Amino acid sequence: MPPKSSPLIDSRVIYRDVARKREQKKLGQFLTPEPIADFMASMFEQLPKTFRLLDAGAGAGALTLALVRRLCEDGEGTKAIDATLYEIDTSILDALTTVMRECENRCARAGVQFTFRIHSTDFIEEMSSCLAGDLFGKTPPAFDAAIVNPPYCKISSDSSTRRALRSVGLETTNLYSGFIALIQRLLVQNGQLVAITPRSFCNGPYFQSFREDLLSSLDLRRIHTFDSRKAAFRADSVLQENIIFRAVKTSRPSDRVLISRSTGEPGSSVSECRVPYRAVVRPGDPQKFIHIPVSNGDTTGKETLEGLSSNLTELGLTVSTGPVVDFRLRHALRKEPERGTVPLLYPSHFNGGIIKWPKLEGRKPNAIVDDAVTRQWLIPSGLYLLTKRFTSKEERRRVVACILDPEQISARRVGLENHLNYFHSKGKGMDRKLAIGLYAFLNSTMVDRYFRSFSGHTQVNATDLRQLRYPDRATLEAMADEIKTLDISQGEIDHLITRHLHGSE
Repeated sequence: MPPKSSPLIDSRVIYRDVARKREQKKLGQFLTPEPIADFMASMFEQLPKTFRLLDAGAGAGALTLALVRRLCEDGEGTKAIDATLYEIDTSILDALTTVMRECENRCARAGVQFTFRIHSTDFIEEMSSCLAGDLFGKTPPAFDAAIVNPPYCKISSDSSTRRALRSVGLETTNLYSGFIALIQRLLVQNGQLVAITPRSFCNGPYFQSFREDLLSSLDLRRIHTFDSRKAAFRADSVLQENIIFRAVKTSRPSDRVLISRSTGEPGSSVSECRVPYRAVVRPGDPQKFIHIPVSNGDTTGKETLEGLSSNLTELGLTVSTGPVVDFRLRHALRKEPERGTVPLLYPSHFNGGIIKWPKLEGRKPNAIVDDAVTRQWLIPSGLYLLTKRFTSKEERRRVVACILDPEQISARRVGLENHLNYFHSKGKGMDRKLAIGLYAFLNSTMVDRYFRSFSGHTQVNATDLRQLRYPDRATLEAMADEIKTLDISQGEIDHLITRHLHGSE
């Protein structure tokens, strides 16, 4: 009978005293909570009986401990683990060593050989030197598995870190992507990586070269999302949308990807679905965007949306960001309308499908002075479709659209604040039927799911709306003919979209 296990060690508890002293923001490192570490450890598939493990940015060792705990308790036949850990924060090294000694003890009781080395050096600079083949550089190590919660911090363009990454052909703007890019180079063929990172790398121009690099040698096998931005690092009050992903080093991508999600709370249930790899990374996409559909229905909607026939140019439309940056025109803002002012609209003026103006009970101004100084920032009266640029993570829809109707708000000109996008026809109002059809389309669940899979953040910029595919004009106008009031339910909007885009009831 094996000896009784020692009490569970929580690396965060060991480190709590020095954690108060560390410059966490400067380092960009947030310690992994035990439930998250355990979940990450569970994501590995069959590992070699004897394997080399990398934990870069190890903190207090929670990730290595979680994997050791799982392998020792599950009896998977592991014979030996050779762990290499990097941690640059010297104030945490004693705690990290203590946790590694606990790993030794657990492995000894389970009949597993455990060896470890802790490097208190800069992982990026040391590994870049190895991989660049510097004259006095070391031979780069090789690993069968890596588990990592890398630091999250922007890299300045003239920093030594940026120069180190450039020496191996990497151009990236954040420490976490630099860590991942180096780790994938250190994995052996069929080596596994499990990482928790911000979701920001999945889309946008800043991470395009990183995505190209990532997908050139790693096959995404699983992606996990959280319903709340606060869940993963709640103890550190980090408001960041994170994902956990598992990838395998291979040049042959799998046919399907496992997508899972949970609230992030300890013990919360996990929902899963398998989607085609092409639903995550679209074949031929030059930007290599990584979509994360959370259901097979999301995949179907994405395919439908990307198969639509029109873009904004073909519809004769443009979408722009609201021109009024209020803090730059503070002298011209008015709480209430008065002589010489025109309406100033914010997202707070959205009221269902229309604008409620003025909103005197709110905190925002309702008017802006119309004079020679402000006029360049105002738009002519007309019918426009407006959308919010920002929504909360918990808001029902990512894209929230409403109609600005000149019949309801009479003014020569209107101010649109910078947190709005607006659809227009060459700077002027648009056709009513076209606007109403677009209103239904943009407020549909299909478009909402597309943006949620496409983007981790809650910002919908004019650029995102320009890249979207749209139904043709005839379809949009046909949908508008059936809308008698803008105050229609989500179910009615989705039913309308289904009939006109799928041709079914």
